[in-house]
Amino acid sequence: MESRSIFFEKYNITNRDLEACLSEALSRGGDYADLFFEYRVNYMIALEEQIIKTATKGVNMGVGIRVISGEKTGYAYSDDLNRESILKAARTAAFIANSSAQGGKAGLGSSVNREQNFYSVRNLATDLEIAQKISLLFEADRAARAHDSRIKQVQASYADETKHVLLAASDGRCVWDVQPLVRLNVSCIAEENGQRQPGYAGGGGRRSLDIFQGDLDPRTIATSSAAQAILQLGAVDAPAGPMEVVLGPGWPGILLHEAIGHGLEADFNRKKTSAFAGLVGQKVASELCTVVDDGTIPFRRGSLNMDDEGNPTHNTVLIEKGVLQGYLQDKLSSGLMKAPLTGNGRRQSYSHIPIPRMTNTFMMSGESVPEDIIKTVKKGLYAVNFGGGQVDITSGKFVFSTSEAYLIEDGRITSPVKGATLIGDGPTVLRRVTMVGNDLQLDQGVGICGKEGQMIPVGVGMPTIKIQEITVGGTEK
Repeated sequence: MESRSIFFEKYNITNRDLEACLSEALSRGGDYADLFFEYRVNYMIALEEQIIKTATKGVNMGVGIRVISGEKTGYAYSDDLNRESILKAARTAAFIANSSAQGGKAGLGSSVNREQNFYSVRNLATDLEIAQKISLLFEADRAARAHDSRIKQVQASYADETKHVLLAASDGRCVWDVQPLVRLNVSCIAEENGQRQPGYAGGGGRRSLDIFQGDLDPRTIATSSAAQAILQLGAVDAPAGPMEVVLGPGWPGILLHEAIGHGLEADFNRKKTSAFAGLVGQKVASELCTVVDDGTIPFRRGSLNMDDEGNPTHNTVLIEKGVLQGYLQDKLSSGLMKAPLTGNGRRQSYSHIPIPRMTNTFMMSGESVPEDIIKTVKKGLYAVNFGGGQVDITSGKFVFSTSEAYLIEDGRITSPVKGATLIGDGPTVLRRVTMVGNDLQLDQGVGICGKEGQMIPVGVGMPTIKIQEITVGGTEK
């Protein structure tokens, strides 16, 4: 863990500078102010047609300044880290938040950085030779093409980043973190008799290149992508109408994330625009459902030692045995709702204001054996992977397209289907869960979540679950 002095050197700032900027931020009043410094290095490499088409390196650095005054928030940022530029941004944030003439002062304590460290990495990926990263892409390309002669196109991409963040706050805290992140994606196109079908797989996390072995070996990821594309060549048109649906473990948790997780973020509930607003302590799901948001799982894509407000992340139980326990809180919502902080204040970068966001959100395992769940379905759909989707946070209504799904007939998984979409709403789906498997899986580390124009890395997951009824939109005539 790097020391605070190293971070101060990186931003060419002193303790006195921080105190002056915080005092300036509170010069027109305000309840609280903080400075969020960020230094980010990232690489992106893309392979297409067996050629490296792009290879870029980016370096970004700046500071965001926030002032909270009651329900109002002032925010300004600067990518120029000289003292005068930061003071100017602090004055701007102060004017936005409060028009009072009464100012305040802030002092930094001798705070020690938090002890938890969920992603200790010896050799950061951004410090490694680019040749090592490129070799992963060629390895994936060869494996995908070798899987089946019908694989006609392969695209592979690699990305890594290292974020150095420092937060100084008017409550005396000064905390910092180094946040690594890597990801490898492979997409394939299979072609036969004029028909073309896609496949996709990927993986990553808060590690270095050593993560790409075992289940995340480039050959394993590529083979999975190719197999999905080949499978779709033989898929039949999906049936349509209300039916029993079984969601597979792992990535199908994206449906839980989108249709339910966002509705449990505190800002939507504080503004009463969520389907779950005002329902804490009430039953909102089947008693088989326990949903958590856990930012403390080592090396996971959505994990953080501290959120972007400098607070430790937690394992937060959102729904326990069907009963709503609470919401995901950032500092502003926590204060206004008089609820405990959960360590879920997140932002895309220093130029964005922190808001309540998920980390790794998933449903806990139940007691049913997955094979037994399938056996209980006479006619239904088994959804293993999802592509895109749309969600209305207020109502919880969603439409999700499957990228890999199968028919269930007389208790057996039979033909793969194409063109299946799931249509419903989160609260209703939760109440209709009738079986939960004992096979919880988390996704392989590819989740990206968008909210209010901010994109952040997240994790999802779930065990196999059976839903009594969902409307399936299909292509079968």
